[in-house]
Amino acid sequence: MKNRLMRAASFAAPLVMLALPAFADDAPAAKIDTGDTAWMLTSTALVLMMTIPGLALFYGGMVRKKNILATMMQSFTIVCLITIVWMVAGYSLAFTNGGLYLGDLSRLFLNGLAENWDKPFTLGAGTDAAAPQTIPESVYMVYQMTFAIITPALIAGAFADRMKFSAMIVFMVLWSLVVYSPIAHWVWAPTGWLGAGVAGPPGAADFAGGTVVHINAGIAGLVCCLVLGKRVGYPSENMAPYNVGYALIGAALLWVGWFGFNAGSAVGANGRAGMAMVVTQVATAAAALAWMFAEWIAKGKPSVLGAVSGAVAGLVAITPASGFVLPGPALVIAVAAGVICFWSGTSLKHALGYDDSLDAFGVHGVGGIIGALLTGVFAYGPLSATDAAKDGVYIGGLPQFEAQVIAVAATLVWSGVVSFVLLKIIDAVIGLRVTREEEVEGLDVVLHGERLG
Repeated sequence: MKNRLMRAASFAAPLVMLALPAFADDAPAAKIDTGDTAWMLTSTALVLMMTIPGLALFYGGMVRKKNILATMMQSFTIVCLITIVWMVAGYSLAFTNGGLYLGDLSRLFLNGLAENWDKPFTLGAGTDAAAPQTIPESVYMVYQMTFAIITPALIAGAFADRMKFSAMIVFMVLWSLVVYSPIAHWVWAPTGWLGAGVAGPPGAADFAGGTVVHINAGIAGLVCCLVLGKRVGYPSENMAPYNVGYALIGAALLWVGWFGFNAGSAVGANGRAGMAMVVTQVATAAAALAWMFAEWIAKGKPSVLGAVSGAVAGLVAITPASGFVLPGPALVIAVAAGVICFWSGTSLKHALGYDDSLDAFGVHGVGGIIGALLTGVFAYGPLSATDAAKDGVYIGGLPQFEAQVIAVAATLVWSGVVSFVLLKIIDAVIGLRVTREEEVEGLDVVLHGERLG
């Protein structure tokens, strides 16, 4: 029996060897990684939670009682608006290959998304900088949609209490298309001019949105409050927040949701996601303490609003660096953000006389600049996804810092100038601001016919 089996095996062996090339040519296609996909679905929900209910409560709690509903309504409406804008054209303009400055319209109305709905996709396929993914494109698209949603929602904090609801709708739709999508393409698309490097590597290092989200929203917010002017009664009247408890709950939801923002930007359940989560937690705690102690020293008491504002400043500053730095540098970035954002939200604002209602620029603009620049100082090569890091090169230092400066400057100029132009056009066509009488009465009743309680 044994001899018979050996003879059969020896006879079959050549046949098996002949068949192997055919099987080799028919290698299994790449498959979606279910772990990565599950994490990205979770991250998408977490980032959406940052806007509703997180930002809605955070901003709603910081305005006066007569404007709470109107402020929350802005966040809720922006979620609805940008969802459709992103589906129709925003995603295509931001993440298709196109050119250096803008994507094409190949994904208009999400055309073509269904062709490989159950297969992984390659971002920037057909380019030298193509980035293979392990998740479906549908998941990547909706994850990026949540970033496109929260960015304009952040701007609303600068003009709280005084913009028309109709003007807000028009501005947010246009701003998303002509400001957000181009900058997202510059930094995050494989063919974008800032991410690829203005004059070669290294390109701008922005892991989760220091330039694309926070500096972008911050400078647009500053332009908004300058164009609209100060609130009636500012700064002589008492404009203290009606419900700091709402603001604290909102900030706590932002903190939790930010793990989807930063760790989710690894686009997979991997070591970079883990390190991004660590530095996000460390930076948030450190910045909250830094702001709290700075305020304690300057004003004699540590306020609840100050502590939660410091936490948000830490979240903002660590965002661009979260996939590139280790915990030690994250601590440095956070302390710098906590102290400097406290100064910008109090002393700088009062010295320059602008009325940034909820410190959209003071926290997001200034915090984003701090984080983006310090990413260039502390970026740790092995954590980076850049080609230079793959060759073992440490990317922090002067070349990376220079790339960060260019990215910050480009974002400030484009967002600032285009936001100004959009606001002026809207003001000429439908008007930007409610009347003095309407502002005094409160936007809840004037714009929505409702009251809180």
